[in-house]
Amino acid sequence: MRRFILFVPLVIFVGIGVFLWKGLQLDPTELPSALLNKPLPAFQLSALSDPERQLTEADFKGEPALVNVWATWCPSCKQEHAQLNRIKAEGYKVIGINYKDDRQKADIWLKKYLNPYALNVFDNEGSLGLDLGVYGAPETYVIDAEGIIRYKHVGVVDEKVWGQLKGIIDQLKSGNKVLAQ
Repeated sequence: MRRFILFVPLVIFVGIGVFLWKGLQLDPTELPSALLNKPLPAFQLSALSDPERQLTEADFKGEPALVNVWATWCPSCKQEHAQLNRIKAEGYKVIGINYKDDRQKADIWLKKYLNPYALNVFDNEGSLGLDLGVYGAPETYVIDAEGIIRYKHVGVVDEKVWGQLKGIIDQLKSGNKVLAQ
């Protein structure tokens, strides 16, 4: 019995080691979303550039697109903005959700850094962001032509990430139903 007690610390140490090793294998940018393979949440919010125009989830339908959650207070959003402009120049649709921001500052930002967004929702109170499960800006979703969320990326969209997202969008454009993992 006494010998068994000597092995208890070893068993605990091995258990903790396995737990920590498993944690090191996880990708911190992969945050699960309960909305994968589900439609965008219903909403009605004003357009950023036109407070009189009301946008809904129906405005996002028609073709596969990136939905980018951004804000002027977000330094990472500035970092990815040039890439979003390149994505637009390649002919891909990018939709913006201006998250918990000031409308005037956002308009100035888009004039200064150019506007990659086909549509831009003004989510000043973060209600749409909350419904999407946004952790913070930037976050980017890939939606199909029916407005179904097919992929979620947390963090900056750089050239490497764009290569992955572009592959998903191209599959959706060719009619393949990409099911998120």
